[in-house]
Amino acid sequence: MLQTPSGGAGHGTAATDRLMSIGTVLNVLRDEFPEVTISKIRFLEAEGLIEPQRTPSGYRKFSAHDVERLGHVLRMQRDHYLPLKVIREHLEAMERGEAVQLPALGRQRDGESVAEPPEAPTAARIGRQELLAAAGVGEEELREWESYGLVTPLEDGVYDAEAVTVASLIAELGRFGIEPRHLRVMKAAADREAGLVDQVVAPLKRHRNPQTRAHAETRTKELAGLTVKLHAALVQTALGVRLP
Repeated sequence: MLQTPSGGAGHGTAATDRLMSIGTVLNVLRDEFPEVTISKIRFLEAEGLIEPQRTPSGYRKFSAHDVERLGHVLRMQRDHYLPLKVIREHLEAMERGEAVQLPALGRQRDGESVAEPPEAPTAARIGRQELLAAAGVGEEELREWESYGLVTPLEDGVYDAEAVTVASLIAELGRFGIEPRHLRVMKAAADREAGLVDQVVAPLKRHRNPQTRAHAETRTKELAGLTVKLHAALVQTALGVRLP
């Protein structure tokens, strides 16, 4: 359960004092959602699911209601596999005081009931304008990143939702003077690591047994997670630092 500052909506100075920065919100949410990122919060804002206040200098300030709403969004994504459009409709109905019924829990997994999606789950996709808004960059920057292969659109011109994280990180590194051309070595290393994982799971993908082929996706995720952790540990060791 999300823990937010006590008190109601309030007015005036007291309400202002309870507003939180995006970093504080991230720490609150991570108690229940360890994988949430600042990029994810910005993306949900760009999608109109939350509307934090802005200071005169442009910094986001979140109320306890914003944090609670974010928790609802993340929970419906995690537990019920709902797309953002449906989540938005649910939230609007809740705010109107209407009864909201989420998808019934169905199939069992490891003895635990989980939501049965109406269709086979598909990877999240976002459009170009959504990506620009979520990452807070312009067309020229995105075209440059694409020219270096750092961000790549899919066949139908949309992007995998993970492109938001990639774009936001590229933008953050740019503030330290690290240009897209400098990141080609990181892209090459990522491609090599992905190739290694694919080489390991390739026999599973080609297996005649459907269950074995299905297991390939789980094995890919496990290996990807281990690869990312090893990469991070090697970078920290090389720099002689320890990240929190």
